[in-house]
Amino acid sequence: MSTPLLEVSSTPVPAMSPNEHERLNRLLVQTATADKHAFSALYDALAPTVYSVCLSVLRNPALAEEVAQDVFVEVWTSAAKFDPRRGNARSWVGRLAHGRAVDKLRSHVAAVQRDDRDSKLEHATFAEPIEDEALNNVEAHLLRRAVDEIGEPHSTAVALAFFDGLTHAELAESTGVPLGTAKTRVRDGVKKLKAILEREGR
Repeated sequence: MSTPLLEVSSTPVPAMSPNEHERLNRLLVQTATADKHAFSALYDALAPTVYSVCLSVLRNPALAEEVAQDVFVEVWTSAAKFDPRRGNARSWVGRLAHGRAVDKLRSHVAAVQRDDRDSKLEHATFAEPIEDEALNNVEAHLLRRAVDEIGEPHSTAVALAFFDGLTHAELAESTGVPLGTAKTRVRDGVKKLKAILEREGR
């Protein structure tokens, strides 16, 4: 059965009363019977908590939203494992969120490290002649002015790559774009930058 999902909310959740905990327990038990209405109500009540837990681990809103959605898929499929005699629904779902977020963080870090190694290899092959030919021979303030002239999004990509020393993977992470897009922006930005430098005889 497809799982109904609503938009993740980041609105803070106030402290819950015993009656509210009991209501959520009932909703989670009903969710185990594939009750979509109960699941929807449970989602509305706990989405902010789940998102907050994920964000506290991942420190990345996009990843936190992605994991929060995965958490509620797991809630839908695993609700039968909940035992209200051993705890409350909010804590049970919160533990699922924390576990999912930690797993995502581990896999994300591993992926970034792989991309970082690849980026360093590619940077060494394509950036070295550019730096030798043009960038290293230009005063920093003149170079920064030329970078501004190439326009966005290329100027930001080139500035982060050369002035801040970000790898392609770090650039993609900091600007929220796919790795391939980050690489393309740096490559195209450097081409524009070289054209400006050559035009001005720098």
